[in-house]
Amino acid sequence: MEYYVIIPAHNEEAFISLTLESVILQTLPPKKVVVVNDHSNDGTETIVAEFAATVPYVELLNTKSSGSHMPGSKVINAFNKGLGSLDTNFDFIVKLDADIVLPKHYFESISNIFNKTPKVGIVGGFAYEQDEQGKWQLNHPMDKIHVRGAFKAYSKKCFEAIGGLKNAMGWDTVDELLAQYHGFKIYTDESLHVKHLRPTGKAYNKKARSLQGKAMYTMRYGVWITLIASLKMALKTKRPSAFFDNLRGFLQACAKRESFLVTAEEGEFIRRLRWKNIKSKLTP
Repeated sequence: MEYYVIIPAHNEEAFISLTLESVILQTLPPKKVVVVNDHSNDGTETIVAEFAATVPYVELLNTKSSGSHMPGSKVINAFNKGLGSLDTNFDFIVKLDADIVLPKHYFESISNIFNKTPKVGIVGGFAYEQDEQGKWQLNHPMDKIHVRGAFKAYSKKCFEAIGGLKNAMGWDTVDELLAQYHGFKIYTDESLHVKHLRPTGKAYNKKARSLQGKAMYTMRYGVWITLIASLKMALKTKRPSAFFDNLRGFLQACAKRESFLVTAEEGEFIRRLRWKNIKSKLTP
């Protein structure tokens, strides 16, 4: 299968070379890799330019946005900039962070999964991070059926059905919810160990966590599902403040009547799906 990789990058000089090397060494190489250098003021651009000069399918694309390392719209703006430089002649497309190291057979395995199970729309492995002793440990704070936003592969049909990626915090949750709304399945492969070089949450602050609460509102979760999801997130990340930050963001979005990311019909499907998942975990 043919695939494209888009890597949004903001001040990633410490990691980007390792990420690109792991992509170049793939047993199934990509058709093209577009690194979108988003307003970096370190050596990111120089490093990527060196790769682009020697690897025919690596391309550097510069863009400017805010200088902060906020998740959500910033990263999707960069992703869409890269997407705009590509054609539609691909079988699957990948959004990859610039601090990821993939096993050599990663995309060959992804390709095989898409080939064998056409109803699968989103595929990914599992994130591992180094602990204080230097050992790589599983760190997958969300459900195991969730593909981390740092390394998501979408089949072309699924990507087109969900209308691409939403330009907002929560994009890497609403994409999976909408994929299921359109009849696609989410597939996670526990044998695919992905090294995440920057520990989860290091680039997130109180404002970012508040935006997660806003995302729950814009995805039409409703109060009760938001409370449960916020509590679960706080417990899994071991950050009690995350519960209150999320809830604050939800209530602020509600008071401002922020625009929804999904239609009323999609929101109804999402709530049914969420309640179904919650009940399945409560049932012995």
